[in-house]
Amino acid sequence: MKQLKKEFQTITKEFNVLTKKTKELTDKLKKKAFEQLERAQSAVTPEATARRTADALRALTNTTQKMIKAVEKFEKEQAARKTKVKAKPKAARRASDRKKPTSKKKPATITATDRVLEIIKRSKKGVDVPTLVKKTGLEDKKVRNIVFRAVKKGTIKRTGRGIYMGV
Repeated sequence: MKQLKKEFQTITKEFNVLTKKTKELTDKLKKKAFEQLERAQSAVTPEATARRTADALRALTNTTQKMIKAVEKFEKEQAARKTKVKAKPKAARRASDRKKPTSKKKPATITATDRVLEIIKRSKKGVDVPTLVKKTGLEDKKVRNIVFRAVKKGTIKRTGRGIYMGV
């Protein structure tokens, strides 16, 4: 019994020593973690973030101003083209320029725009561009351009994202 008591005391002492070592290691880990957190926080200063944001905004403003100038230049060019291209008055045309009446009429050819608009107007729920590409056999870019012009003109309307219906 004495020996068992002695062994129990030895185990208790070892347990206490291990508990102290565990506590010391835990304290060291907490201290290191706190130091690393402080270092990380000091690396990210609000001033640096604000500076980067301000620089990005300046660059965006410059880009926007360049785009506005380009659009204004384009609009001026378009206005200049419209004023330059004027049709000759009918009286000033020569007899050789006039079209000669023909008895043969050419059969009306169906254009790509006509095909795309016909498919869109026939659909009840609307059609998306990939479906139009499959049905017409036209290239994706061409179909998208036709749809864009038709929406802009008001011939068709957009009912959802990428879905178009006849008006």
